[in-house]
Amino acid sequence: MLLGRVTGTLVASQKEPLMNGLTLLVLRQLGVDNTETGGYVVAVDAVGAGVGEVVMYASGSSARQTSVTQNRPCDAVVMAIVDTWDLDGETIYTK
Repeated sequence: MLLGRVTGTLVASQKEPLMNGLTLLVLRQLGVDNTETGGYVVAVDAVGAGVGEVVMYASGSSARQTSVTQNRPCDAVVMAIVDTWDLDGETIYTK
């Protein structure tokens, strides 16, 4: 599981039929200090996250283990919206 910030949305009008009805979000991976560290990832939204929110996401085969993504061709899924994030007794993020 990884942490990321929702930086945008993605719309694809032509896609594999198994992907119909899924919301796609663009994420930026975050480091433990809440700074953007990685590139961008397109993920299926399983929880109703919005732009600017910090989320927990999974990639690879784990991404196909939610009720929304089971047996669908996706490589990343948002599975939680972070409310607070503490590290060594210090609050790193609060929604």
